[in-house]
Amino acid sequence: MHPVRSRIRPRAAAVVAALAALLLAPLPAAQRAEAAATLTNTGFESDATGTAAPAGWSTYSAAGQNAASFTEAGGHGGGYRLSHWASTAYKVETYQYLSGLANGTYTLSAWVRSGGGQNSAYLALRNCGSAEQRTDLPVTSSWIRIVTPITVTGGACTISVNSDANAGNWINVDDLTFTSGTTGLTVKGVDLSALKKSEDLGGTYKSSSGTTGDAVALLKGAGANYGRLKVWVNPADGYNDKARVLATARKIKAQGMKLLVDFHYSDIWADPGAQTKPAAWAGHSYSQLKTDVYNHTYDVLNALKAQGTTADMVQIGNEIDTGMLWPEGSTSNWTQLAGLLKSGVSAAKAVSSSTQIALHLAHGGDNALYRTWFDNATAQGVTYDVIALSFYGYWHGALSSLQTNLDDISARYGKKVMVAETAYPFRLDSEDAHENIIDLPSELVAGYPASSAGQSAWLRDVMNVVEAVPNGRGLGVVYWEPAWTAVTGNGWDPADPASGNGWENQALFDYDSKLLPAAAWLAHR
Repeated sequence: MHPVRSRIRPRAAAVVAALAALLLAPLPAAQRAEAAATLTNTGFESDATGTAAPAGWSTYSAAGQNAASFTEAGGHGGGYRLSHWASTAYKVETYQYLSGLANGTYTLSAWVRSGGGQNSAYLALRNCGSAEQRTDLPVTSSWIRIVTPITVTGGACTISVNSDANAGNWINVDDLTFTSGTTGLTVKGVDLSALKKSEDLGGTYKSSSGTTGDAVALLKGAGANYGRLKVWVNPADGYNDKARVLATARKIKAQGMKLLVDFHYSDIWADPGAQTKPAAWAGHSYSQLKTDVYNHTYDVLNALKAQGTTADMVQIGNEIDTGMLWPEGSTSNWTQLAGLLKSGVSAAKAVSSSTQIALHLAHGGDNALYRTWFDNATAQGVTYDVIALSFYGYWHGALSSLQTNLDDISARYGKKVMVAETAYPFRLDSEDAHENIIDLPSELVAGYPASSAGQSAWLRDVMNVVEAVPNGRGLGVVYWEPAWTAVTGNGWDPADPASGNGWENQALFDYDSKLLPAAAWLAHR
């Protein structure tokens, strides 16, 4: 929503006395409030509409554009909000300086909205005695909470809202808090399931500067600390079976990364629309299927352990919104589905009691789905450690819906939550003859173009939403198939070598095989 476009007259700020030396260097056209030890006027309710320097806050614009920062009606939790907007290009900062703080870790939280299009729009914590920390505002018409952590070492800190914007760009900020504690992501992962086949068929990978290197090492160097591998039972091409998973797991662990193993319990793709039993299990009874799940899970995980690459996390099923091993394990029979899940969990824990168990659904913005599904899992006594979600914005809704769901289910079930799959295109055209899954402008998420910048912003903003989950329950994010480039023979269908790849425009390597800028967000704090 665009802010009110009335002419705003800046109001004179309070005079800074003894604390002036501790504030940002005085500059012409700056408006300042006095420093305090507690963040004040956090909801911008102390002033009427049109205030260019809200009580307790200061503004600065090198070009004298203080009026681009103002308060107006339409707050998140109250009647008013802070907005940045101007009819011409502008740069403005709204800030508050705190002093007399106890040294330690702090986290700034704020509810934000943005129409996008800025050169930059972000919250910052600076002059705190440690490296400046920033969190960019997502493109969203709905309010989203973002956080920024900092370590204060000098007893002071500046809380800052910044815009470097083009004409007509806008942001809204409201309901800030600055409290003890820190945030960050434990899992910054990449799904490398297609990598082994790609390499065997001649696929190559390069650094951003064009130097050929190992894909796992390049992604680790960018910041990835987890590798995810899917497991099929008897796939037609032999890839993603136990032997190939073992081989890639060795590469992942050799880079010092952790391992997430994703059991599909199928010979081919398992997702909400298809949970086909492996051919070898097709005629088995429900009782035998429980044994099959246990034996297969134990066999793969024990082999990983035996070679020194124990799984750190295991998914019992992939996108099992509708269950697994149809029809016996469908959600239409929760008692049987629970029995299959328990078999997988038991096998994983028998191999390694420290391995984390994740249950994974798609449609990460659908809170009703997650409540229904996990209420049933709880009622059936299924034990697990992590709720994993797939969240693709072009299919699964707005970032605000993801946040609502993450916040709710993490609290409702007392579990860590993570986005186990996300991705975004850096272009729309195909490198091979196969049509890309996302290849039309109409399929994109508003505010996120199919460009290197758009891909980077998407990954950044999904990570920021997960980081903001309360009580440290936001575990992390896994980027899906960043190394699945257009290598002949490495297509969608394991039974058809001629099948193409519809994903190369969402990889983290471009059509020249160079690492894309979005990969740098894997180094998220």
